[in-house]
Amino acid sequence: MALTTVLVTGASSGIGEAIARRFAHNGARVVLAARRRDKLNALLGELPGDHLAVTLDVRDRAAVERAVSELPFDIDVLVNNAGLALGMEPAHAANLDDWEQMVDVNVKGLLYVTRALLPGMVARDRGHVINLGSVAASYPYPGGNVYGATKAFVKQLSLNLRADLFGTRVRVTDIEPGMVAETEFSLVRFRGDEERTRKVYEGVEPLRPEDIADLVHYAASLPPHVNINRLEVMPVMQAFSPFAVKRS
Repeated sequence: MALTTVLVTGASSGIGEAIARRFAHNGARVVLAARRRDKLNALLGELPGDHLAVTLDVRDRAAVERAVSELPFDIDVLVNNAGLALGMEPAHAANLDDWEQMVDVNVKGLLYVTRALLPGMVARDRGHVINLGSVAASYPYPGGNVYGATKAFVKQLSLNLRADLFGTRVRVTDIEPGMVAETEFSLVRFRGDEERTRKVYEGVEPLRPEDIADLVHYAASLPPHVNINRLEVMPVMQAFSPFAVKRS
């Protein structure tokens, strides 16, 4: 059986790191892509097998195209994991720079990496694009404004890719997690405020990065005629809020 090669963006920590570990421990070759070279090197040294680390900021279109062109092997599975949320201010008080950064990473960065790898997958008539979305794509919450909008983009793009790739054997999956702890997600969102970050997960058992890694690996390991379009997952103690009604 041919060796499966998986490229994971945002692989230096959290969900991306867990996904890289899951594939590596199951015999795949992993291309670790992220901005922080020190963390990539540390992870590279811990993984069993022969893997590759690529220092990459997905917001840099030219760098993405160059990195993909220089890869010494084909990519079978792309996991678009790089993403972030910044702030929870209401839209009228939000920082426009934060909005732009979320769009640059969550939308444009995902587009750059996908577009760079997709033609090769189509030419080989095999491959799998797995996007890390969010339940925020479907369920709005106060302060989620642009973050949720970027994840709604990921959801819709994933479905439209399926439409464009009809007739090929290239698969597309959108994994949409709810609350996940033991990542840098909330720490980044709250700009390093550890106390505020702890309160997010206080009194609840959230999902773990390994839970999401299991789902990503499961989707990629199914027989090639099976495609999971969307997979939404939450911890048991998270659900949907009732409609808000402001009474006078």
